[in-house]
Amino acid sequence: MKKIVIIIAGIFVLGLVANEAAKSFDYIGSHKCKTCHKSEKKGAQYKKWEAGPHASAFETLKSEKSAKIATDKGLKVPAYEAPECLVCHVTGYGNGGYETQTADFWAEVTDKGKPTKDVKRMTALQSVGCEACHGAASGYKKSHKKDKALALTQGLIEPTEAVCVTCHNEKSPTYDKEKGFNFEERWKAIDHSTPKAE
Repeated sequence: MKKIVIIIAGIFVLGLVANEAAKSFDYIGSHKCKTCHKSEKKGAQYKKWEAGPHASAFETLKSEKSAKIATDKGLKVPAYEAPECLVCHVTGYGNGGYETQTADFWAEVTDKGKPTKDVKRMTALQSVGCEACHGAASGYKKSHKKDKALALTQGLIEPTEAVCVTCHNEKSPTYDKEKGFNFEERWKAIDHSTPKAE
């Protein structure tokens, strides 16, 4: 009888974990990560990201080179509005994150004349931000510093080569087929690991 109760309890717990993992989480924007990930003592991850290529990925879509690529590919909209480009140049496109918006949306302001919460959130997703590689943070924002195992059930993703190659692959018009994607080399260029405790 004890074995049956233990098995049923185990199935129940696994069901709860699977249900938790299946929940969808919201993108909150890299600016929300900055609070805890800016100090040198903790690794200055935000500063490193801000100085790297991912932080300006959306802006590159506004360049002459991107406009030419879009034209050559026969896209009907500018690169900075094209789903084919946005999927790798912003955070969470097509998955509850960044969305193209009308001029009216971008003009929305509060009673105090400041951008609305929605405009701020969407602006914060105009890059390959923290959540593009680490997962939508609404679920793990508070838990990941205390309990990484729990955070992994709340949307946190461990960045691996598999995560990187969802964008750094032959579908990208700027992918260098001769060089390929060297994960170790590219990781060193953007490494923002938390320093080991002494």
